[in-house]
Amino acid sequence: MTSPALPCSDAARERGDALTGTGSQGLRWFLLEIDSPWGHSAFLNAERALDPDLGLRIARRAESAGMRTLAIRRPGRRRGEGRWRWAIVDSRVGSESIKWGEVSAPEEVLTLPLDGSTGAPSNQPIVAVCAHGRHDRCCAVRGRRVLPPLMDHDPENTWECSHLGGDRFAGTMIVFPEGLYYGNVDDSDVVAIVDAHRQGLVEPRFLRGRSSLPAPVQVAQHHAREALFDNRIDTFHPVSVEQDGSTLTVTLDHDGQHLVVMLEQGLSEPITTTCAATRPGGVRTFQLVSISE
Repeated sequence: MTSPALPCSDAARERGDALTGTGSQGLRWFLLEIDSPWGHSAFLNAERALDPDLGLRIARRAESAGMRTLAIRRPGRRRGEGRWRWAIVDSRVGSESIKWGEVSAPEEVLTLPLDGSTGAPSNQPIVAVCAHGRHDRCCAVRGRRVLPPLMDHDPENTWECSHLGGDRFAGTMIVFPEGLYYGNVDDSDVVAIVDAHRQGLVEPRFLRGRSSLPAPVQVAQHHAREALFDNRIDTFHPVSVEQDGSTLTVTLDHDGQHLVVMLEQGLSEPITTTCAATRPGGVRTFQLVSISE
């Protein structure tokens, strides 16, 4: 009798999969409150709240404006408010911002300006935890464990969100406006992550990367923080990325000084990266070659 496969997040933790460099791209984001159960796609399979055709039109409109879409909702018993709040987030370095608004019906999103010219600016972070169980069971199991302590600590800024990517790193979360992805988060870790963010710091043990930066820069920043013991969010900005075969040279700015990080890019042994995956495949890996000022 064949033993059942481990959930993808259990398997990834057992293998020791590297978190760094796994944050997927998102320069600008459109967040929409969809206050209902979500199917595999939150925008297309939330029929109790959102007509699938309308959901598709909303998603395509945001994507055509160069934005990444994310469904949000209040956790647990706070769900059921029936509101259509939205947020436009800019996660680009130097342009970080959040603007909130609300419409009375989802159809109004189709005429909402997406250029950042509308909405109320906010200086409060958005902490979004993936609890999209219909997309991957690990997000439901591990993500929902993270939410209670977070709700106790910072209820006004805490949301459940739809699929973020990196299911094998559940619990996964993202902190806006910077678009900082975190993974392997458990209930005992989440408050420290939020408190560090409010102090302008990342929590490097769980940081996957920043959504506006490519994977090599995310990895280079990780090694730079380790080398210089500097966990500030607002530092190690990318200057250049050069590639020669499998070798990547990433130059970062650290308070006016250049730091050069050399990485060797490779491919892992075949693994399955989601609970639903049936065919293993390799994922990109980055090994540190050198780091120098």
